Amino acid sequence: MSARAATATAALAGFVGVLVLPTAAEAAQQHDTPVVVAHRGASGYAPENTLQAIDKADKLGFDWVENDVQRTKDGQLVVIHDTNLARTTNVEQIFPDRAPYNVGDFTAAEIAKLDAGSWKGAEFAGARVPTLTQYLDRVDHNHQKLLMEIKAPELYPGIEKDVLRVLGEEGWLNRDHVRNRLVIQSFSADSVRTVHERRPDITTGFLGTPDVSDLPRYAQFADQINPSNGTISDWYVAAVHAFKGPHGKRLQLFTWTVNDAATARRAAGLGVDGIITNVPDVVREAVGDRE
Repeated sequence: MSARAATATAALAGFVGVLVLPTAAEAAQQHDTPVVVAHRGASGYAPENTLQAIDKADKLGFDWVENDVQRTKDGQLVVIHDTNLARTTNVEQIFPDRAPYNVGDFTAAEIAKLDAGSWKGAEFAGARVPTLTQYLDRVDHNHQKLLMEIKAPELYPGIEKDVLRVLGEEGWLNRDHVRNRLVIQSFSADSVRTVHERRPDITTGFLGTPDVSDLPRYAQFADQINPSNGTISDWYVAAVHAFKGPHGKRLQLFTWTVNDAATARRAAGLGVDGIITNVPDVVREAVGDRE
């Protein structure tokens, strides 16, 4: 056992008794091939978070897609990553006097007028920022699964309730979706906890790399710990796996954003449960795909 793994063992001992963390090789043997998740859809090939990106992931043969959800000025939920519209739409041309172009300053109807595809390539001209309802319908149509991020919930008080409402309206809170096709995550521990408290049956994930000593607290409301790839090591993955989440199953770890074969192989060797990537086909070729 490495010195860092021994340190993790000591940190965990006070919470779970005597614990022996596996080596990287042992951890890899304990895991199947990781799940490959198409980040914002297959965003390496199509404009991120659009219906076109979902469809591209489907054509490449990937079940899991990841997205980001925010709320408009008039209370509608839309799928977009940045809290500012400028990078991925033509908002500065359509609404030149509306700086700083924050998502929450525009109505859903205004956002629906924006071109969210041309920045990625002329062939994507006219792609739109989808509403969450439109997005869920397309994921369902493709028989895909969804890793949903509640984006910047501090900007949208109560968004968790809104997300759960739309999921319910679209049939995503039935037994099949909740058990097999949906994970809700956020960088906000409070937001993840709120989702868990409102719907304890939903699988939840915390985006980040909590200290090992804090993992018992996160395990009370999160089923996944989903850190940036640059922050993980064999001892950290093993430490996460040493805990059980709120559903009594071992905590999982999905890492992001991995876009080359060498990094994918390294992550898989550490025993991660999932790899989130803009280029899912590249990762699948390097390590396979559990799905």
